[in-house]
Amino acid sequence: MSRPDGASPDTPLGQAESAALLEPWIGPGTAYRGAVLAVSGGPDSTALMGCAALAQSCAAWTGRGFPLVVATVDHGLRPGSAAEADGVAGLAARLGLKHRILAWTGPKPTARLQEAARAARYRLLAELARETGADLVLTAHTLDDQAETVLMRLCAGSGPAGLSGMAPARTLDGLALGRPFLSVPKARLVATCAERGWPFVRDPSNADPRFGRARLRRLLPLLAEEGLTAERLARLAGRLRRDEAALSDAAGAALRDLRRPASGGKGCLVLDGAGLAALPEAVALRVVGLAVAAVQGAAKQAEASPYPPRLERLERIVLGEILPALRSGASCRRTLAGLLLAAGRGRLAFSPARPRRQPPS
Repeated sequence: MSRPDGASPDTPLGQAESAALLEPWIGPGTAYRGAVLAVSGGPDSTALMGCAALAQSCAAWTGRGFPLVVATVDHGLRPGSAAEADGVAGLAARLGLKHRILAWTGPKPTARLQEAARAARYRLLAELARETGADLVLTAHTLDDQAETVLMRLCAGSGPAGLSGMAPARTLDGLALGRPFLSVPKARLVATCAERGWPFVRDPSNADPRFGRARLRRLLPLLAEEGLTAERLARLAGRLRRDEAALSDAAGAALRDLRRPASGGKGCLVLDGAGLAALPEAVALRVVGLAVAAVQGAAKQAEASPYPPRLERLERIVLGEILPALRSGASCRRTLAGLLLAAGRGRLAFSPARPRRQPPS
């Protein structure tokens, strides 16, 4: 199957094309001071490292001295992971790039292991960036990764924000995280490594059926036969990300307009009930979510959840109970994410909920 731009899905990236993808991040005129390249040794990240080295050798890029550090996180979860990290170090040296191995030490959880490993990986990468004076971390997520992410979140019941997938750029603990290859099929990066002679390894966990992402990965070819290709899933993510940004902006403006003086002191927030009830439900839902986050941040209480409420519960309480109460003039009190939401007398008030009484021991 050919791509809309005419390129075959397994055509290697040329030097000019890869440099164009990387230029906003590490090219001439970039606003960043330095970058950490996250390289596991797989084909995607190996291509990122190799293409970055090639780009820096371009005539237009030479003499800049933009600081790049390649980082490999050794999670210590598989035999041979240390040798794989050493292999990345060897290729980095061959390409003229600095390299660091970051070890994930300490006890490993038995449940949600991949999530814990991901969190540890980003924490270690951010720590290295700060240590080296870099303000950017680049990963090699691909079009295929985006499609898998959208499918995983669809299976989890995510709304538009979740189905918008991975953003090309986001913040990471005060730094920037960039994904320059998010529009590139994985097969093209594999072909790039093969053409350039860059050795890579394949992580067996990527095909391990114990993990949900690996199971969904096996479904993608079947879905593509029905027309649901990785490109279309990625296009869906982009459209939803665009729409979600517009709705979020509208919700932020509405929150500012609807806030009223709160008499409950610090950690309380009050919204105009009639104005909230008159908003489109998609915007009203986000306004309440933003208000919950604002109160959580102001209260800083252990009882308040550090995470946003799940969409299903937010919908059930806001759309099913709070908004109908505001429209009818009835009173309604519900708890959500460690907060008390009280609707009545034309207002919706947010305040920290009282801790539940512990049963006697």
